[in-house]
Amino acid sequence: MEDLYKYEKELYKKGLSLIGGVDEVGRGPLIGSVVAACVVLPKDFVLEGLTDSKKLSEKKRDLFYDIIKESAIAIGVGIVDEKKIDEINIYEATKIAMKEAIKNTNIKLDHVLIDAMPLDIDIPTTSIIKGDAKSISIAAASVIAKVTRDKMMYELDEKYPMYDLKNNKGYGTKKHIEAIKKYGITRYHRITFKPVSYYKDKILN
Repeated sequence: MEDLYKYEKELYKKGLSLIGGVDEVGRGPLIGSVVAACVVLPKDFVLEGLTDSKKLSEKKRDLFYDIIKESAIAIGVGIVDEKKIDEINIYEATKIAMKEAIKNTNIKLDHVLIDAMPLDIDIPTTSIIKGDAKSISIAAASVIAKVTRDKMMYELDEKYPMYDLKNNKGYGTKKHIEAIKKYGITRYHRITFKPVSYYKDKILN
C-alpha cells in the first residue's frame, strides 16, 4: 500500500493539503457518456485493497464507493454525453469531463494528480501514467467514476436489454455488436465510433 501514497506524501511535504485525484471511465465504449471523477482524500485515509477500479470485483467497487463517498473531503463528477463526444471526439470530451469533475469538487485545490491525461488548468498538476494503480487519490477517483458510469449502463440496459449493457458496460463485445447489426442503434450510441457508424441511419425509438 505504501507506494499508493508516494505522490500525495511528496505534496504534503511541500505544505499542500487539498490534493485532487482525477480519473475517467468510458473512453472505449460504443454507447453512453464518458465519466470523470475528482476525489480529495484526508491525509490519514487508508483503504486496504484500493487500486485501479478495473482490477476490483463489482462487489468490492461498490463497497469502496460507499467508503470513499463517506470519507472524502470532496468529490466532483464530470459527465460528457455521447452527442458531445461525437461532436468534438473522445479525447477532447474526456478532458472536458475531467475539468468538470475538478470544478464540481467546489473547493480550491492545491494540486491535481491525473491519470495519464495532461490538462491545461489554473491549478498545478501531475500526470501519472497508470496513475490509478500508483496514487491512492486517482484510484479512489477511478472507483467513483466507474460505479457512476456502470449505474448509467444498468439504466440503459432496462430500456434496451438486447445489447446486454448490464454485462458489457457499453463496450463492443460480440453480443453488443450482433445486437447492433440486428436491431440498429439507440440515440445513446456514439455514431462516430465503428461499427456504430455503419448503422447511423437505423436508430431505434
